[in-house]
Amino acid sequence: MIKIEVKPFDALSIEELYQILQLRSEVFVVEQDCVYQDMDGKDKDALHVIGYKNNKLVAYTRIFEPGYYFEYSSIGRVVVDKNERTHGYGYDIMNASIKAIKNTYNTSKIKISAQVYLKRFYNNLEFFEVGEGYLEDGIPHIGMIRSR
Repeated sequence: MIKIEVKPFDALSIEELYQILQLRSEVFVVEQDCVYQDMDGKDKDALHVIGYKNNKLVAYTRIFEPGYYFEYSSIGRVVVDKNERTHGYGYDIMNASIKAIKNTYNTSKIKISAQVYLKRFYNNLEFFEVGEGYLEDGIPHIGMIRSR
């Protein structure tokens, strides 16, 4: 089980921010061999959903209010440490993110830009495909919406 915290950008400690950026870089840049600008200036406008196991960051998302990215609220930068993926932490961090959106923005409609290979994972969380697939930073993605 992981301990999950939800924090706005200005409540993150320097250490927390460093761990978040390190984990995102390890997975999205190094593991997925994708050169892109992770630090996009949008972290300051997000709520950060942080999952810890034994005081180590192992899972993370950032969430945005409706209208920021899409018409609906959104969840992005969904990441779980490579060595921790067999424990279901992806579901834990996503469920906490869905709950945080309901509690913070009073909505249950969420849109994500999902990597295609994770479609079944998101289907299990009641997200369903909308529109055509597309490439984002050279990786196949699909829009998905959860409406309950």
